[in-house]
Amino acid sequence: MEAQSGSTENPVAIVGGTGALGSALALRLTRAGVPVRIGSRKVESAGEAAGKVRRRLEDEQAPVSGHLNDDAVRGCEIVFLTVPFRAQSENLNNLRGALADGQILVDATVPLAAAISGKATRTIGVWQGSAAQQAAEMVPDGVSVVSALHSVSAVTLDDLDRDPDEDVLICGDDKIAKAKVARLIEKINGLRVVDGGPLEAARIAEQITALLIGVNIRYKTHAGIRFMGLPEREW
Repeated sequence: MEAQSGSTENPVAIVGGTGALGSALALRLTRAGVPVRIGSRKVESAGEAAGKVRRRLEDEQAPVSGHLNDDAVRGCEIVFLTVPFRAQSENLNNLRGALADGQILVDATVPLAAAISGKATRTIGVWQGSAAQQAAEMVPDGVSVVSALHSVSAVTLDDLDRDPDEDVLICGDDKIAKAKVARLIEKINGLRVVDGGPLEAARIAEQITALLIGVNIRYKTHAGIRFMGLPEREW
């Protein structure tokens, strides 16, 4: 995969990079020195989001750029999908011609009931079992799907004054893909990746989001999760 100018690292794409989670993830990864392509349906919106990241980092040379979604994902080994559940299918359908064999799709989608005008503290059933499994059915052959980032608050990631102190569950059937995603996520100071098992376990991981939303509403905070007693792991 081709690296952006000025960096020896491979670029990553963030589809939905103008939203709360996507823009916060772009901010953190760019800060860590990872070249980021912010994807959007409107190139103007993606460019504005990239400019905001540069301003936040006070670095006009920061390796972040804005693109149409199709252009953002081409040539990127790892692609994050950070859109609301109601937009997941549409985005994946539109990306079928851009995603290619060997790429990794990191699905952060959560089937919250808010997608159908319900409560954000509830989830809705997905025929395939989870949003991640639905994504796996929709991507082209040869694209690996990894489920991740369901428990990390966009507000926490966006706050550069403090690093998050929490774990990130990842689920997937491709061990090599999971390891690549884990190493990338752990470039963000304060995040530790925990192997949540195969992709079918995403149906459980996605439920944590609704639970945390309810907890955070009651406690008026942006708490995440931490697993105690785990040994250190090298990905």
